[in-house]
Amino acid sequence: MWMQEQSRYENTGYAVLWGLLFAAPVLSLYVRIMNDSSVAFNWQEVFMIWRQFAVYLLLFLVHNFILAPLLIYRHKRWLYALLTLCMIGLFTFYQCSRRPDFKHHQRPSMELREHREPRHMDDAFEQRDFDHEPPPFEEHDMHGEEPKMHGEKPKMHHAKRDVPPVFVGQHDIVAIVILILMCGMNLGVKLYFKSRNDQKKLKQLEQENLQQQLEYLKYQINPHFFMNTLNNIHALVDIDPEKAKDTILELSKMMRFILYEGDKKGVPLNKEFEFIRTYVQLMRLRYTDKVRISVDLPAEAPDKVVPPLMLISFIENAFKHGISYQRESFIDIKVEISDKLFFFCRNSKADKPNEEKGGVGLQNVKQRLNLLYDNNYTLNIQDETDVYSVELTIPLNS
Repeated sequence: MWMQEQSRYENTGYAVLWGLLFAAPVLSLYVRIMNDSSVAFNWQEVFMIWRQFAVYLLLFLVHNFILAPLLIYRHKRWLYALLTLCMIGLFTFYQCSRRPDFKHHQRPSMELREHREPRHMDDAFEQRDFDHEPPPFEEHDMHGEEPKMHGEKPKMHHAKRDVPPVFVGQHDIVAIVILILMCGMNLGVKLYFKSRNDQKKLKQLEQENLQQQLEYLKYQINPHFFMNTLNNIHALVDIDPEKAKDTILELSKMMRFILYEGDKKGVPLNKEFEFIRTYVQLMRLRYTDKVRISVDLPAEAPDKVVPPLMLISFIENAFKHGISYQRESFIDIKVEISDKLFFFCRNSKADKPNEEKGGVGLQNVKQRLNLLYDNNYTLNIQDETDVYSVELTIPLNS
């Protein structure tokens, strides 16, 4: 699709350039006629120039559609170099054997210019005096030719070259340089369009790879999250069956969020905040008053979106590793909104934190952040002796 579109643009540009090139002799001759009324429009002169342009056009088409693809797309450098040298050699032979013929397109002769009407009176007098002068004395030339009669036109001896010279003349060198530059320009344009096409393909592959990685990471998040939540419900069944029932209702809300919103690229902030409140409410049912839980979320969220289940991973980690049953513990969660989202999570550290083998929580989040925001985010994690804190800043998308 992209290659066809770029090929169409490229060929259209070539057609416009060659059209302007062929129109240049006609426009040039028209400008000369407008500036000098004595100049007549000579189609033969135009056709002569077009004939030379046609040779270049033919060679350009051969290079553009046959030779250049060998180097650009098939990477056959030696074959391209050999065929291009053959083309230049044939063109050189053509230039030496058929040179432009200007003998039928000479400027007006002196005799025709002398019979034009004089533009000033002084010129008229000079012309009249010149007509009455006696004819000059005709001398024999140094080779013993007969003297020229009065009134006889001098014979012009033109050197005829029926056989082309064995060397390349100045005109031929210029033509060959033009051909080489034309081929180089053609290669440059094709390399430019191929580079653009390669960049688009690479970008598409990166997007597809990014999407696949994100899908894989989300599939990791959902089972991991539900496993921890079901463990909490299992603990509540023995402690307080009524609270376990309430927990199941809260879990159904969270499952609905994950089912309908978790597969999207972004979820509205208000739904993400509601999911966090539901999760924290579920976790409150499990712990006693020794655990102080503080949640500060904006009451009204702007119409922006965030990646689903991004913030909850840090909160889940705080509950899993920051709660101690032997001493007082705390978890502080805060979100601020401006042009970006600022997330803060601070928790105490348990004496013996729950170490799970094969956990994918924080590592998963870091990979998602790198894939989604590249370097356009900040994540600062402080792991101190008694306190663990996370500060995250991400841009907001509409």
